[in-house]
Amino acid sequence: MTEGNFVDYVKLHITSGNGGKGSAHLHREKYITKGGPDGGDGGRGGHVIIRANPNMWTLHHLKFKRHLRAGHGGHGSKSRSTGADGEDVYIDVPLGTVIRDTETQDIIKEITEVGQEYIAAEGGMGGRGNWHFKSPTNQTPRYAQPGIEGQEHDVTLELKVLADVGLVGFPNAGKSTLLSVITAAKPKIADYEFTTLKPNLGIVEYRDFQTFVMADIPGIIEGAAEGKGIGHRFLRHIERNSTLLFLIPADAPDIKAQYEILLDELRRYNPDLLDKERLIAISKSDMLDDELKEELKVELDQQLNVPYLFISSVAQQGLQELKDKLWQMLND
Repeated sequence: MTEGNFVDYVKLHITSGNGGKGSAHLHREKYITKGGPDGGDGGRGGHVIIRANPNMWTLHHLKFKRHLRAGHGGHGSKSRSTGADGEDVYIDVPLGTVIRDTETQDIIKEITEVGQEYIAAEGGMGGRGNWHFKSPTNQTPRYAQPGIEGQEHDVTLELKVLADVGLVGFPNAGKSTLLSVITAAKPKIADYEFTTLKPNLGIVEYRDFQTFVMADIPGIIEGAAEGKGIGHRFLRHIERNSTLLFLIPADAPDIKAQYEILLDELRRYNPDLLDKERLIAISKSDMLDDELKEELKVELDQQLNVPYLFISSVAQQGLQELKDKLWQMLND
């Protein structure tokens, strides 16, 4: 999937169908000139239904389809014939999609399970035919109910990527390189900041044919929670990851300071993110000799209260140890 095809935010205007009108027909046939009421009911208007599709990873199919309208119910007819129900409209979305009211921004529903369906706009009920209204005192009612109008809503769909491990780090920290080395994903990699503009997913193959999913989230900068940079647009993708892997390059001026900035951005965006399991990976550690690495370990043991590892994606160092640690954290 190319970056341009990854769409994680769309606004839709949805309209359900109107219910059909009930019939006020009176029974007529040869030799029966004044039969009783036999008008049928109107059909139900079509629903607009949002359903989970586990084979989808993006909302790209809705990018240019912003208005969705269900079919109207058919009108009732003679011989108590009920009108046809309006055609339902199904909106397929990937797992992890959040449905919001566009006006209030309130969360209406979250689509997280395979087979889950949610009626976002309910079709109007069909009107009842005149045969419902006959009585001993009114044996030939000449009226029937009109159908109820459908609903009209503006909804916003937001995708929060479902992954086991979320990569968190500053731009150009080596997240895309790590993902490309330990998974089959092919993210864009270059020697400049904000190379990654969209989240990338990769499947990490572990021992005995077991796997877990890792997500490369676009780089976060200081102030991202307030809307600076582009990282704030993708902070929501971290919410669904069960484990956070903080990637900090070995040549960073202050590893602890960078970790604290990243942690503070997550805290300001959503304090619940701090409840997730955390692991720090010191990337580009092939630049360090054994002596420098030992000095850094002594320093980090005193400063950090979370586990950390030294890795190098390019030199293929520490990657199996990283997989082992992540697998242990995911399954504890």
